[in-house]
Amino acid sequence: MRHSLWRSPALLLAATASLVQAVYKDEVGHLDYHYELIGVPQIETTLFHRPRKDDRASLLYTLSDVGVVGAVNPGNGAVVWRQILTGNNTQAGGHLRAADGEDWVVSAYGNSVHAWNALSGRNTWWMDFPGQVKDLELMELTEQDRKDVLVLFEEDDGSATLRRLHGQQGNVVWEFKDHGRDVPLQVSNNIENVFLVSLIGPVPSQGLRVSVHDPATGRRIDDIPLAAKGEVSGKEDVITVGGNSASPIMAWTDKSTAKVKVNVLGTKTKQEFPLPADTVEVALHAPHQLQSEPRFLVHSRTKQGNKGEVYHINLKNNEITKAYELPLLPGLGTFSTSSEGANVYFTRVTQDEVLVFSSESHAVLGRWPNKPAAQGVQAVHGVSEVVKKADDSYAVRSAVVTDADAWVLVRNGETGWSRPEGLTGGVAAAIAEIPNDEEFAKTLEQEAHSSVLSAYIHRVKRHIKDLERLPDYLASIPGRFSSSIVDSDVPAATPLGLARDSFGFHKVVILATKRGRLYALNTGDRGRIIWSIKPFEMPRGQLWDVKGIFVQNDKGLVTVRGSSGDYVIAKIENGKLVDVVSPGTSPVVQSTAVVDSASGQFLLPIGRDGTVGDLPASGRPAQTLVVRGSEGELKGLTWTTEDGVATEKVSWLFSPPAGESIVEVAMRAAHDPIAQIGRVLSDRRVRYKYLNPNTAVVAGLKPDDSTLTIYLLDTISGQILSSTKHEDVDGSKGVDCVMAENWFACTFFGHHATQDANGQAAVPGRGLRGYQIVVTDLYESEDPNDRGPLGHAANFSSLEPVDEPTEVPLPSLVTQAWMLSAPMTALAVTQTRQGISSRLLLGYLPEEHGIVGIPRQMLDPRRTVGRDPTPQEVEAEGLIKYGPVIEVDPRQVVTHLREVLGVREIVTAPAVVESTSLVFAYGVDVFGTRVAPSMTFDMLGKGFDKLTLIGTVASLVVGVALLRPLVRKKQTDLWWKAPR
Repeated sequence: MRHSLWRSPALLLAATASLVQAVYKDEVGHLDYHYELIGVPQIETTLFHRPRKDDRASLLYTLSDVGVVGAVNPGNGAVVWRQILTGNNTQAGGHLRAADGEDWVVSAYGNSVHAWNALSGRNTWWMDFPGQVKDLELMELTEQDRKDVLVLFEEDDGSATLRRLHGQQGNVVWEFKDHGRDVPLQVSNNIENVFLVSLIGPVPSQGLRVSVHDPATGRRIDDIPLAAKGEVSGKEDVITVGGNSASPIMAWTDKSTAKVKVNVLGTKTKQEFPLPADTVEVALHAPHQLQSEPRFLVHSRTKQGNKGEVYHINLKNNEITKAYELPLLPGLGTFSTSSEGANVYFTRVTQDEVLVFSSESHAVLGRWPNKPAAQGVQAVHGVSEVVKKADDSYAVRSAVVTDADAWVLVRNGETGWSRPEGLTGGVAAAIAEIPNDEEFAKTLEQEAHSSVLSAYIHRVKRHIKDLERLPDYLASIPGRFSSSIVDSDVPAATPLGLARDSFGFHKVVILATKRGRLYALNTGDRGRIIWSIKPFEMPRGQLWDVKGIFVQNDKGLVTVRGSSGDYVIAKIENGKLVDVVSPGTSPVVQSTAVVDSASGQFLLPIGRDGTVGDLPASGRPAQTLVVRGSEGELKGLTWTTEDGVATEKVSWLFSPPAGESIVEVAMRAAHDPIAQIGRVLSDRRVRYKYLNPNTAVVAGLKPDDSTLTIYLLDTISGQILSSTKHEDVDGSKGVDCVMAENWFACTFFGHHATQDANGQAAVPGRGLRGYQIVVTDLYESEDPNDRGPLGHAANFSSLEPVDEPTEVPLPSLVTQAWMLSAPMTALAVTQTRQGISSRLLLGYLPEEHGIVGIPRQMLDPRRTVGRDPTPQEVEAEGLIKYGPVIEVDPRQVVTHLREVLGVREIVTAPAVVESTSLVFAYGVDVFGTRVAPSMTFDMLGKGFDKLTLIGTVASLVVGVALLRPLVRKKQTDLWWKAPR
């Protein structure tokens, strides 16, 4: 019966899919964890808005610094909807506006303008234009009784284009092109005119000019020079341009930040106001509604603290006067503006309290103690919504961004919710073991270096001392016993909640983000954040470009190196810093490599153009390093030791052909155990795998003729072991490769010409165009039961071949290609402890926002073509019939029904049990789970009824205890009655 079942290829394929069912419904949130994130909100793109005109409820909208626009429920912090405008963006930017009384919001990012339904997030219209968006504003009043969109673009040639777009349809109403040399900066409008603000003159000696335009036609009416050349050093000096106001303003500071200069747009005069001494940062807060009173607040941050100054604008003569000021308080502090009709309110969030002021006077309308301040975090910026109650009291809720990159809602001083948005923008991650107790490790090390007698005495004393912990251990037994029955988590053994488990599911994920922050997540506690640190402040406008992350499990340390020569060494358990070097204090780092040396493993920085330089003899790498050269070529580095110094030497050089550039390099993972050195065929013969660990897959792209060449290199000698060329490939859509065991896979977008039975193009110019995956298996020989030229040699050297010819033994290749039903990026392969379980090829589906796990069996290049596999092939190799397309089966999606946005990389690690591999993905969202490619053959499932088993055993014990006296009595009676 077993053989007849597996003879059906259809049943075998269905079983293959069922074996990789990632998560059952009752396991979602138990085996996996997911941080559904938007990104750190930007001050200019975060707002409260009512999605329905007649509804009093508001949603919280933002366009984050990772290019995600979305809405959050301010009541509980849950994501209502979100849309990703780009991949894992590395630069902040973009614009977001909402029209009062409208059911849509509009965003601009890159060269695109989108309008979204404010309640559902559905895209109502979308327009692309040449150039880059510089600013976005709304026209509240138009001649057609609707609200339109003003978008300012900077073209590739540096010219400015101002467009007015239809608010409901997105089509262009009019456009104005300025072919001058001015740098477009911002756009604003009032009831009568549209204002285009530009920078004039060369950097860093610039000025400001405002061009006035007719809102109906876009025709330029007037030019108003404001700041003379040399008065502004760049766009960073321009603080704000108010929009959607009856009296929009523009402000800028001088080079010494001693004064702020303010101009009411449309006028030719400017007014100056002094700033506090030692001011380092200035911001302006003004209402964005036509019916609001024309008032604004100047927020100044100094070395000692922050303060606010409120100004009023007289609409009759456009004169600006100072109304009142708020005192200097310590810390960063935030101010935010909210409006209700003509009333304007200012909300101040400090370290100690939350205060609400009217724009009329400095009288405090509401004051509440700030509870989040007790957590040691400070608000950096935020938005607020003030509500006046029937009893003339006030309530306020403020969504603030803290200096820990968290988004927190403070409702009348109480924390409503907190979202760890700083987890977005991940640039590197590693999975580490939970460290052992340091004192215990030191004790074991001391015993190892002692004499036998002293070590024995020391161990006896240690065991006697351990008896002090016996009461606590006995007290924990009931809890551990009950948790093992009901499958609940075992209580944490350390204050940070870290405790190793026997299955190896509890590990620590170290995540580095582009903002210069490190996070540690506990995989055994649903991804709970254990600690978060910011080792150093990043220079303004610079992002953390991490080049390598290395975990030393034996020492409990993690090392992170950046491109600016910076590095961080921290303890895995608590994030305590061991060593820190800030950016810019050391030479530039191009890449890093984990190397073995006489002094142990360490993370070696590789300098510009792939140079390392001399090293001490104790730090000499034992491997040949593969690095990038100055021209994009690959080269192998070795070291020779003389007089205690290891000198760098280039052992080989690989330069792609002219016009071709290397776009991807993939190598086997450091942990890649091989359970079987051969593959048993249907006739019981064996094809031996080519298991050279010193190999790398290199993808070279030639844009001129759209060809992609995939090379297999020997990293010791630089020899090309194989090469395959693919034509008509679109390299702009990316190329991803991965390598494991004796096979590698690459995905790309290309054209596959259909062929007839003779191998010729069936119809010239026709074929399949889409995303492809090409998988190649490597074997030692073409013939089964043949080890090739190496024979049974125990050792092999790429530099000194053992075969008769002087050539390097080349592997035998078996290659097959498939079309993918969806693009797949960020390839990774599951890892298990012994390599016995089958492999899953993991990849991110950017269009479906999920992670798929394709079984290795489906990507087997030996799948039979044009025929069904024989029963022997099915039984011995598990072969299935080849199909040209791989469809994404929902049962293979390891993220289940979750939407995971912007995955940059997928990291895998083995558990203690052989069946399971841990998976962690990061980018915009953070997701972690565990998968069992060959099912959990070494674990009891959740369906196993432990309580019934224990009850049965207990009943048997009780039954035996009750029946034992009866049996003994019966045996005694029989003994007396027996004849003698």
